[in-house]
Amino acid sequence: MKAEIIAVGSELLMGDVINSNAAWISKQLASLGVDVHYHVAVGDNPGRIQSIISQAIERSELLIFTGGLGPTDDDLTIATLADYFKTPLEADPESVETIQNYFIARGMPMSNTNLKQAKKPQGALTITNPVGTAPGIAWDVSEQGTNRRCLILAFPGVPKELYAMWSQGADFIRAQQQKDHEIPQILLSHHLNFFGIGESKLGEILSDLMRNANPTVAPYVGRAEVRLRIAAKAASEAEAEKLLAPVKTEILNRLGQYYYGDDDTTLEACISQKLTHSGFGLTVAESCTGGLISSRLTDIPGSSAYTFINLITYGNVEKTKYLGVKPETLTQYGAVSPQVAAEMAEGAQRNTGQDWALSITGIAGPDGGSEEKPVGLAYIGITGPNMAHAQAGHTIVKKVLVNPRYNRADIKYWFSQYALSFLLQALNGTLKTDLNELMAQPGRA
Repeated sequence: MKAEIIAVGSELLMGDVINSNAAWISKQLASLGVDVHYHVAVGDNPGRIQSIISQAIERSELLIFTGGLGPTDDDLTIATLADYFKTPLEADPESVETIQNYFIARGMPMSNTNLKQAKKPQGALTITNPVGTAPGIAWDVSEQGTNRRCLILAFPGVPKELYAMWSQGADFIRAQQQKDHEIPQILLSHHLNFFGIGESKLGEILSDLMRNANPTVAPYVGRAEVRLRIAAKAASEAEAEKLLAPVKTEILNRLGQYYYGDDDTTLEACISQKLTHSGFGLTVAESCTGGLISSRLTDIPGSSAYTFINLITYGNVEKTKYLGVKPETLTQYGAVSPQVAAEMAEGAQRNTGQDWALSITGIAGPDGGSEEKPVGLAYIGITGPNMAHAQAGHTIVKKVLVNPRYNRADIKYWFSQYALSFLLQALNGTLKTDLNELMAQPGRA
């Protein structure tokens, strides 16, 4: 079954409202084995809505409308559908009663215009609205002047109302699939999250897998990561998972060093799991990120099990006072240097008594950069109890360069992403370094 999602509302075209409903409905339809071929947005204009209907019924079997079901004059979806299919409107008694009770229960006066929402095309089924006043419709208009299969669902545009009403629409779709003896192929997808590799390089490494028809593999760029969508069609979720399993294994064989989790998993959630399991504590000493790393870490419920004290030492005096960074180190190398990053991490660990310490110093811009130390440069220091690839008692410092054309907020976010990624690698015992990035603690050669 081919579907088309039609969002009605001039506010969508003007940019005042983002059409999140289309994405949400697409995911629900995928679980029902329905392919979405088109997303369309149209203003509150009967002529334009009818033009869209004419196009849609030529190319799709299921038309899902959202928006335009309210009580005002610009809510035209139901009336326009009835007019297009030359079907009279009729009041649905149950909807009339529901709308009246809605206002009575709230002690509010009801305008007669609200009863407009109780009207539906003759022959259409009512989709009740448990959280609002506008019911939807489920309507089979096949053969009604179309000479083809055509099913229509219409929902209010308010997301919470759509979500509450969706199960009734899904039942309508399943009933039609059974009626047509259609065995739906559900679409199951997962996202694999990667950091430290670009989309083009990832696509190059996986080019053979991306040519497959089922399962499919496709990259998406996030704010500071690449997400790889793997999707499979099958008669059941279990069968789809079987198709996806070897593809995921092959992807991780090639790109496992950049992978940190599936779907909504974040770097900070992975770090939380590692620290909680190990019982280790972590302290963070931030300069250029101004607390962003700490904020992301403490966004995770239960972070109080491993986060006790973090420090934002923006000034040089504060780096010396609270972290023990040597004044001569600051004078000789500057605040943005691997030497200062190392002393920040070591001082934070020493002064707080935590097992792990993470530090960062850099230039977030838009000013303050130089040819030697450009905007987007940062040094990240990590020290902890099981630093693989580093001798005991040493700190690993990593240098990162972020695109200086990014704005300040994005550069700070990229800095935090690098810091969390390196920390996760250190916790996993896979953080790599070379000799010129290995910084000794004070007093050690």
